[in-house]
This record gives sequence, structure tokens and C-alpha cells, in this order.
Amino acid sequence: MTERPDLAEMLRPVVQSLIAAELPVLAAHDVSMWGYVVLGALDNGTVRTQASLAEAVGADKTRIIDTLDKLQAAGLITREPDPRDRRARILAITAKGRTVRRAIRDRIQANENRLLERLPPADREGFLNAARALHRLPREEFMG
Repeated sequence: MTERPDLAEMLRPVVQSLIAAELPVLAAHDVSMWGYVVLGALDNGTVRTQASLAEAVGADKTRIIDTLDKLQAAGLITREPDPRDRRARILAITAKGRTVRRAIRDRIQANENRLLERLPPADREGFLNAARALHRLPREEFMG
């Protein structure tokens, strides 16, 4: 087997460049990177409480409070007391939040598609399939 760089070494400049390209799109919608992550988790329906959101996105639950405050003030999410536990909050994305999240995603993915077009079609599909497979792995799998 030929020697190759580590995956993180190869992907770091790619990920850094992708994030840099996302920042102006996020700024145009007045949403932070963490805000976009939160909107995505809520839009996907994978979380309902602040605690489960923090766990799902890999953030300390106290760290995301400011992000949630800003999203709520912008009308992008709601936070309601949980009827079963008044100390907990149930989170939901609003119709406006869903529209903003999807507009951001569309612009980000348009740029990604422009970059992916530089790959031959078979390589593009293979890369996306591999990325999806790695994305589905639980975090623990990466700790070997």
C-alpha cells in the first residue's frame, strides 16, 4: 500500500475552505455557523430539547443558549416549556427558520456542486457516498 497523508491532513484545508465560503452566505442571512447547525438539527427533526440538541451538535448546553436566544429573537425558532418538565424547553424551528435554513443550504450546496463538478461523475458519486457513510458513523467509531 502506498503511503498517503492522514484523512484529517487531507480534509482540513478542504473543510476550512468550505467553512470560509459559507461565512458570507450565513452573514447575508444574519445567522452564525452555530445557528445554522441548530436550524439544521431542528429542521431534520432529530432533537426537541436543549439538552438533546447540545448532545446532537456536540456543544455544551450552556454554550448554545446565546445562539438559541438570537435564533428565537429573529423568529427562526421557538422555545416552549416542556409540559412534563417545566425546567426543560421544547425547541422547534419556525416556518421562517425553515425558509432561512433552506435558503442558506441551497446557496452553500450550489457552491459545493460547482466544486464537485471538477471531479469526474463516478468520483463525485463515490466521494459523496463515502462522505455519507462516514457521516452516519457514531462519534465513538472515530476514536478507534
